[in-house]
Amino acid sequence: MLVKVCGMREPGNVSELLDKVSPDLMGMIFFPKSSRYVGLSSPELEVADVAKVGVFVNRPLAEVKEIVDQFNLSYVQLHGDEGLDYVQELKGLTSAEIIKVFRVEESIDWEELKALEPFVKYFLFDTQTKQYGGSGKKFDWSILEDYPLEKTFLLSGGIDGNNVRKIKELALKVPQLAGVDINSKFEIEAALKDVDKIKAFVEALRSN
Repeated sequence: MLVKVCGMREPGNVSELLDKVSPDLMGMIFFPKSSRYVGLSSPELEVADVAKVGVFVNRPLAEVKEIVDQFNLSYVQLHGDEGLDYVQELKGLTSAEIIKVFRVEESIDWEELKALEPFVKYFLFDTQTKQYGGSGKKFDWSILEDYPLEKTFLLSGGIDGNNVRKIKELALKVPQLAGVDINSKFEIEAALKDVDKIKAFVEALRSN
């Protein structure tokens, strides 16, 4: 199961994470209103040896492309209200894979996702909040038990070390669940992760 650790920013914390955990994906937030905002002058993060995911919220396409090139991003995660036209145009601008986020309340419009399937690598389901993620709140994961698409997805939203069993149970029911995206429940403070806690979670998640 893939593990994405999001909201990384501090170089020393990043180095410790890569050394102790080696996550599949590392997320960096390029949303200026976020308390985990990376900024655009982080040379240590530009060269970090990991598949990097840039998280964006309704950002102009030209700026997204510029940041993708600067930080050598492998993925662009769209966490705002970006629609089909935006995603199609972005796909033509960059070789970075696209992760499209859907913020879940009580239901999901599967037809909206179906239209996006050809253009994204993963969907990501997070909890609906005014802050565009990082709230530490869960949505009702049972909504995903009726997932009708072939495209694989990542699960996010308030995941902590107590959720391993439920994640594994959901993966058995819905094989399109490719991995998890963790953030606020593993923080000492905003953008500073408890790496030992993450390591314990990942080991438990990947155990038989």
